[in-house]
Amino acid sequence: MGIKKIIIVVLSIIGFNPIMAQNNSKFVNTFIGTDGTGHTFPGPSLPFGMVQPGPDNSVEGWNHTSGYQYKDTLLLGFSQTRFSGTGIGEMGNILLLPFNEKKINLKNSYFKNTETASVGYYSLMKKDGVKVELTCSERVAFHKYTFPDSKGKFLLDFQHGIQFLNDSLVLESDIKIENPNTISGYCKTKGWVTKKYFFTINFETPFAASKELPKEKKQNAPKYILDFELPKNHILQVKIALSTVNVEGAKLNLKSEIPHWNFEKVKQNAELVWNDYLNRIDIEAPQKQKEIFYTSLYHLLLQPSNIADVDGKYRGANDAISIAPNKEYYSTLSIWDVYRGAFPLLQIIAPEKIDGIINTMLLHHKAVGFLPIWTAWGQDNFCMIGNHAIPMILSAHNNGFDGFDKKEALQAMIETSTKSHINSDWELYNQYGYYPFDKLDNEAVSRTLESGYDDWCVAQMALKRNDKENGIVFNKRANFYRNLFDKESQLFRGKDTNGNSRTPFDPLTATSPMNNPGDYTEANAWQYFWTPAQYDVDGMKKLLGGTSAFTKKLNDFFTIESPNPNKFLGQEAMIGQYAHGNEPSHHIVYLYAFSDTPKMGQKYIHKIINEFHNNAPDGMIGNDDCGQMSAWYILSSLGFYPVNPASSEFIIGAPQVKKATLLFKNNKTFTIEAAAFSAENIYQERTKLNNSVLSRPFITYSEIMSGGTLNFQMTNK
Repeated sequence: MGIKKIIIVVLSIIGFNPIMAQNNSKFVNTFIGTDGTGHTFPGPSLPFGMVQPGPDNSVEGWNHTSGYQYKDTLLLGFSQTRFSGTGIGEMGNILLLPFNEKKINLKNSYFKNTETASVGYYSLMKKDGVKVELTCSERVAFHKYTFPDSKGKFLLDFQHGIQFLNDSLVLESDIKIENPNTISGYCKTKGWVTKKYFFTINFETPFAASKELPKEKKQNAPKYILDFELPKNHILQVKIALSTVNVEGAKLNLKSEIPHWNFEKVKQNAELVWNDYLNRIDIEAPQKQKEIFYTSLYHLLLQPSNIADVDGKYRGANDAISIAPNKEYYSTLSIWDVYRGAFPLLQIIAPEKIDGIINTMLLHHKAVGFLPIWTAWGQDNFCMIGNHAIPMILSAHNNGFDGFDKKEALQAMIETSTKSHINSDWELYNQYGYYPFDKLDNEAVSRTLESGYDDWCVAQMALKRNDKENGIVFNKRANFYRNLFDKESQLFRGKDTNGNSRTPFDPLTATSPMNNPGDYTEANAWQYFWTPAQYDVDGMKKLLGGTSAFTKKLNDFFTIESPNPNKFLGQEAMIGQYAHGNEPSHHIVYLYAFSDTPKMGQKYIHKIINEFHNNAPDGMIGNDDCGQMSAWYILSSLGFYPVNPASSEFIIGAPQVKKATLLFKNNKTFTIEAAAFSAENIYQERTKLNNSVLSRPFITYSEIMSGGTLNFQMTNK
C-alpha cells in the first residue's frame, strides 16, 4: 500500500474526510464552452440543482440557447433557469435587470473585463455603476446588487423566456404583490415544452413604489419597474425560489434553504457542495489540463436537475402532483446524448443519484405509458430518436443498482418498445424489419439503427429476468440493422416498402429533420454506420468480411474528407468523417480496440483531447449537450470509455494524464497510473489491473468500484 493511501486510510479512521480536504473547484473555469457552439453558461448552479441564475444576452437563435454568448456585451438581465450545452433553448424565466436611472441609456451594457465567475458565484459591473453578484442554493436564486447611490431600480419581467424556434410565450399567469417585500405567483409557458412554474420573490429592502408597464401584443404576464430607497451600503438583495407544484412549495423551498440574508454564506456553501463532487477525482496534470478536466466534471454534474420540492412534491408528466421517492425527481434529461458516456460516468462519480434517476423514468412511464425521451421541467419534448432510457435502465441493472423495481423496469421497457407512441411506430418497424423511407420520410435509417440498440437492451433485460420469450423476440429485432446493409456502398442505406434502396445516395452529406431532411439524424451514412457496433461488433465484422475489413473501414472513416461540413448538424471537430462535435461519433474511436491496429485509436484519442478541447471560452467544439461532451473528455483522459454503455464494460484506450485517483465514499480508491506518459509516449503497450496483465480490451464497472490500480505502460511506438 502506497504512503498516500495509508495516510488517507488513517485520516478517515479518525473522522477526516480526504475528499472534502481538496479544493478542485479552483480549477473550474465556467467560461469554457460559452463562446461558439458549446452553449454552456457561466452563472451559478449547484450539482443537480433546480435553478441556474445568470446573464441573458439574447433569447433568440441557435447561438443563445443558454441565453448567453461570451462575445456579447448586450445585457437583457438575469433570469433564473437555463440548460447547459443544448442545441435548443428553453427556460430563462423571471428576468431581473437592476439599473441606475441617472444613466438609463447604459442599463443594457456592462464592462466585459469585470465579468468574473467561479463555482456557485457570478459577478459583473454594469456601465451604469451597478455591481451584480449571483449565487444560489438548489432551489433558490440569490441576487445581490450594489448601487452607486441610495436610489435603486430594477425591471422585473415575467414575460421573458429563452425561445424555442422564436415562438416561446406565456400562455397565462397569476401574479400577486403580497406586500412591499414579497411577490409570488405562477406562469404557464409554451416553448420546447409546455410547463408551469411557481415562485416567490423576497426583497430584503421593501420597494418604495411599483409600476406595471403596458402589455404588448401576445403578452400574458406583467412587467414591473420597482423603486427602492436603499440602506447606507446601497445594497439590494433578492431571493427567488421556484417550484413545479405551487407557491406554497416555493415558499417552503425558500424557508428551508436560505432563511437568512447572508450572501457570502450561500456562496461558501455552494463551493463546499461542489468540492464534495469535484474532489472525487484527483489528477496529476498541468494547470491547463486540470482546468479543462475539472470544468468538464463541473459541466457533467449540472444536470439532471432534481425538480422535487424540499418536501418531495413534484408535478409529473401528466400534470398531477405526487410525492417523489427519497424526495428526488429528475429532469433536464437529454437522454439521446447522456446515455452514451455521461450516465455511465455518473454511476462512478455520483452513484447515490442513479436509483433516483431510474425511478424518475419509471414514474414518467407510469404517468404517460412510455419511458421519457427528453424531459424539461418534468415534461417531455420528444426531441431526438430512439428510446434510450432503455439502455440507461439496463446499465444501472448490470452495475448492481437495486433501488428500483426490476420487474416494473422490464415491463416499462417492453411497453415502450411495443406500444407505438411519438417517434416510434412499432407496427411499421415490425412489418418491414426496418423503417421504410417512403412511409417515414425522415431519419428512417437512424431510427432503425437506434431502435435496434434499444431492442438489444430489452432482450438482455428480459433474459436476466428469465423472460425467454421476450428475449428471443427482441434479439431478433436487434438484428434488423442488417436489413439495411448495402453491399455496394458497404453502408446502411435507406429502403422503401418494396425493398428498393434510396437513390440518389450521398453518404457524405449530413441530414437533420430541422433543416435538411433525410435518412440520418444530425449525421451522415458514414457516421451512423457504426451505431450497431455499440452492441454487436462481431456482427459488424461479419457484414464487412472479417477483422481486416473492419480495420480498413475504420481507417477509411478517419481519412475520407467531407466537401462541405455543416456545423449546425454537428459536423465540426472533424477527423475524416469522425465528427467530435456530435454524439453519434463519440464511441467510434474506441472501436479500434477490436481491430488489427488498436494503437491507431490511441493516436486519435490523443489528437482529439489536445486539438478539440481547450481552457478558453471557445474551448469546446460542439454542444456540450448536458455534459456528454464533457464526459467523453473525462473518461478518455482516464483511459477508457463505454462503447456499449448498457454493459458493464469500459473499453481501454490510452490515458491522457500521468496519474488519476478516484476516491469513493466508502474510502476505497481506484488509481490509474500511466508510466512514462509524455507528449511523445501516447500509446500504451501493456495494461495491468492490480498487477495482473489484462488480456482483454476492457475493465468492468465492478472492478473500478472495488478499488485497486490500473497501470499503463506508455511508449512512443
